[in-house]
Amino acid sequence: MMSENKLHVSLEEFGLSKYESRAYVALMSMGTVSASELAYYAEIPRPKVYPTLLKLAKKKLVVTSKSKPITCTATSPEDAFDGIINDQINKVNAMNSLVSDLKRISEENKKSRGSEEGRYSYLSARGVLIRLREMIQRARSSIWIMVDQSGLGLLSECREEILSALRRDMDVRMVIPPELAGSDSLRAIPGGLGIRISEISQNCIMFDEVETFMVNSDTGKGAIFSTDVLASGQKRMFSHVWERAADVSSMSDLKKSEMQEICRMIRLVSEDALCYLLGSRMVAGDHSRGLLDMMEANGIRLRSKTLEEVTGTVDSILHMACRGHADLNDKSRAITVESGVSGWHSLPWVAILEEYLHSCGHKTRIAYRDNPQKGERVYIKIF
Repeated sequence: MMSENKLHVSLEEFGLSKYESRAYVALMSMGTVSASELAYYAEIPRPKVYPTLLKLAKKKLVVTSKSKPITCTATSPEDAFDGIINDQINKVNAMNSLVSDLKRISEENKKSRGSEEGRYSYLSARGVLIRLREMIQRARSSIWIMVDQSGLGLLSECREEILSALRRDMDVRMVIPPELAGSDSLRAIPGGLGIRISEISQNCIMFDEVETFMVNSDTGKGAIFSTDVLASGQKRMFSHVWERAADVSSMSDLKKSEMQEICRMIRLVSEDALCYLLGSRMVAGDHSRGLLDMMEANGIRLRSKTLEEVTGTVDSILHMACRGHADLNDKSRAITVESGVSGWHSLPWVAILEEYLHSCGHKTRIAYRDNPQKGERVYIKIF
């Protein structure tokens, strides 16, 4: 039986968004429910559930009542998808035939060139996209990607091939530079693959840990290498970058401006925080300036936000950077901050929360606990 995550990925091929696919799958298993119940069980934000139902109704995938409270029922899969499925079957058969022919031509070409010459090949800018689609389609186990804006643009034109790879349970990961977080090109990439951000300087895609596909951002030309030496080096480099990159795969619902602000905050804390604090104290003699002031000096106006918004921002940062979280409990008037990964410190973000609370006139008390296996946990009691 196909898992719910695979169902969501597959439904994207039929043109459904993430929330639309969640709603449809939930309705198929639940029958007729109210809109509020659907929002809860399908994990759709309440403000999004009614627009989602409207879009599904226009696609004739859902029938909604005219009475209040609004109830909704999924259209049967046969009525909804039979025609589309037949078209897709014909399309897949044609693609399989094409791939088989391309493989045969490729193998014959390699034999005619000899084994040594077959270890690498160069591509014109016109041929890069064609070969990239072919390599994604015939990959067997993994696709590891590091791309800049031009490379991401190429991948956005390989949507169907990437969806096919995800349906085959392949290990598909992608690292992009911070400026592309939340971009239109990134939103064109199918959901379901791991996405992280880091400072990178090349377009490099590794297939099955063996073949390396590289593209020149300036000329658009490409090269494919199948040498053990290059593959081993690229594998180590990608693993090193991936482990230290921030995870944004679950942040697709954030606006581009929100994502860019979060990326700037991570960069400021990781690169400039220590120098800023030391400079304030040693050069200017100002012991009152902290990380919140550093953010303000760089155009990030945290003081103008609510406590819920600031906590939510820190929660997103911790989730991206170390699979951690920050939770605000209104009843106990406390914030829990956890790093999630041993060796990654959440204390700079605790300091920002504490400075924000002080700027709002609150007093705080900090309780710190370190778990070697699970990372840090900090409680901020608000008075």
